[in-house]
Amino acid sequence: MLLCAQYIVPVVGTPFQNGAVLVRDGKICDIGDSEMLKLRYPDEKQIDYGRAALMPGFIDLQTHLENSVMRGTIKDGSYTQWLRAMRETSTKLGARDWYASSVLGGLEALTNGITCVADISSTGASCSAMQKLGLRGVVYREVGAMDRRLVRRAICNAENDVVRWSESVDSERIKVGIAPRESYMCHPEIYTLAANLARREGIPLSITIGGSYEEARFIRFGASNLSVANMTDRHGYVEIPPWLPTGVSPVRYILNWGAFEADNVMAAHCVHVEDEDINKLKEYDVAVAMCPRCNAQLGMGMAPLRDFIRSGLRVGLGTGYTAAIDATDMIAETRIAMLLHRALNPGRFIAADDMLRLCTIEAARALHMEDQVGSIEVGKLADLVAVDLSGSHQAPNDDPAFAIVSTCTGGDVLMTMVGGEIRYEKDKWHVDIEVARDIARVIEIRGKLRG
Repeated sequence: MLLCAQYIVPVVGTPFQNGAVLVRDGKICDIGDSEMLKLRYPDEKQIDYGRAALMPGFIDLQTHLENSVMRGTIKDGSYTQWLRAMRETSTKLGARDWYASSVLGGLEALTNGITCVADISSTGASCSAMQKLGLRGVVYREVGAMDRRLVRRAICNAENDVVRWSESVDSERIKVGIAPRESYMCHPEIYTLAANLARREGIPLSITIGGSYEEARFIRFGASNLSVANMTDRHGYVEIPPWLPTGVSPVRYILNWGAFEADNVMAAHCVHVEDEDINKLKEYDVAVAMCPRCNAQLGMGMAPLRDFIRSGLRVGLGTGYTAAIDATDMIAETRIAMLLHRALNPGRFIAADDMLRLCTIEAARALHMEDQVGSIEVGKLADLVAVDLSGSHQAPNDDPAFAIVSTCTGGDVLMTMVGGEIRYEKDKWHVDIEVARDIARVIEIRGKLRG
């Protein structure tokens, strides 16, 4: 299959015009001038996307597909208010609801050009949905317990689920890992045992760290709007007293419990971090998944992107809490992140093409997948998207990356391909589910949540 477009954006190289990409057996086999490739491969099926940019698929480094159906049903509020309301709302959902919600999130991801996700799941529904939809990525099994007596049981149950989920998916496309809950919902031994499990079984580990001002105060001083009793009542009993102040930052607290001892660790959010925290993350080769839109929406703060980049951390972008944002749209995520950092950091300008790297090749590095995806290079997997530039408010000419980040949205995605298989074309999905039936189910669930 020969994919042609006015612009090719390889991400790791200079964009060029009137190009084509040859895809065979799920991989990128050739790249170059469209006329030359048409002559070289005359028998290949050709698809021309016209005035569009062909680029690597977007990678969402942190998401919660299971919560997609709750978007718009939770009253607007600060992080602690919103989180409490979301957890109360989630008690209305059953197993079939979680699966339908995950399908909704997965379909939205494909529609917006996302080919790979790093998802946090407590039910395994997103694992099943990703398998059906043909998405690539990592599903982290969420685990937590505040009472020390329940910690080993929680880890044992999580380990069993990791094995079971891994057996249910295509291991070449989907990996399963483990993710401790937020620090105010975990006994610290959870971090130690989760890291031990990740290292022993060779699975990835994701940790939410310093996401909010309230969490940072809770860890350091033992006092904030976060109420352990209110936030954890459905997860079992807690010790009395449930929490004592540690006097350290969230990163130092988690570090003290050996959470970074695993081989493949990613830290999500990292809004409230200090210079020494960043140095420690770099020392332990911990990747960072920033979620600027949901952080801004919930008043959580802004992660210090330039400091992460300057320190040499592996860092990329994620959408975070899907129920808190308007859409699982990495183009919007990239643009808002760029604008916020330009506005708040005068004199420390960050360019559009650098931002585009954060949701492609840099995100792939964060997942240790840079040898497979994240750029258009011969030999890599054919995870590709075509983004329409015909309606762009900028005349892209020699800078299509700037046009994508500055003027496009997920609605401009014309095609999403995962492993050489076209999974989405404008207003049409090529997936192993009945889309209309699942959308009807979503409408039914949303009615229940509002009732």
